[in-house]
Amino acid sequence: MQYRLDLVLTPAEGALLRVLGMVERRGFSPRNIAGSRQAADAGRWHVQLEVSGERPPETLCRQLEKVYDCESVRIVALDPAGVAA
Repeated sequence: MQYRLDLVLTPAEGALLRVLGMVERRGFSPRNIAGSRQAADAGRWHVQLEVSGERPPETLCRQLEKVYDCESVRIVALDPAGVAA
């Protein structure tokens, strides 16, 4: 199954590496990543990360919420064509 994670990260050195590491350690494979820094939001990074995996995505969400650079996480299920369901 494929999912899109909508993340808000504190701009810090290694923040994205910590998130990607957590994703892989929880059995998910990163497929695509996009993001930008938004000056209107105190420079926070708004990242969209597409992942695939067979495990429940809620497990990954709970673990990502514990990463101190991660301010929020939202999961969106994608159909096989990569479009939000």
